[in-house]
Amino acid sequence: MPTGVAIRDPRQQLFDAAERILLRDGPQALTSRAVTAEAGCAKGVLHRHFADFDAFLAELVLGRIGRLDAVSEGLRAAAGTGAVTDHLTGALAAVFDAVGVAVVSLVIARDELRARLRAAGCAAGIPLLTEAAATLAAYLAAERDLGRVAPGADPAVLASTLLGAAHLLYADRESPAPDASAVRAVVKTVMASALR
Repeated sequence: MPTGVAIRDPRQQLFDAAERILLRDGPQALTSRAVTAEAGCAKGVLHRHFADFDAFLAELVLGRIGRLDAVSEGLRAAAGTGAVTDHLTGALAAVFDAVGVAVVSLVIARDELRARLRAAGCAAGIPLLTEAAATLAAYLAAERDLGRVAPGADPAVLASTLLGAAHLLYADRESPAPDASAVRAVVKTVMASALR
């Protein structure tokens, strides 16, 4: 960046650049040099705002995890209304949007990143998916309390099963994302014995 030219919100500019690289080239292409080049700024800008590249990546992932709050709020508000399968289908689509799928791949590929995320308070497992499972489990527990999910159903097991099955639908970056009917079919199958 030329001297004297201010970068507006450089942190967000770097995060946006990282997401573009993830979507276009995948997690293996995500380097500090690639991010700063994509953002159109000097490499020093990243290191001025983050301790190192893994700290930057950890904040990128924590930002995605933070977006689950909106999913959680939507599910809480929907409990007791509409179709449980529709709510779950929508939530899974939100978790596994294109950037979400790329972030999951990034987290799986980088051991140091997972260690940083655990140090930041993320639970064991795959950060983002673990938090998404907790969000779905809380919703399913609420529906169970309302009598719309069978009393003997285990919300945590159902949530993990839903996420695993949905991830298989979304995981191939080279193919188009599945349509809602394919996701709904998985949800209906997983939830078949649990819905009342």
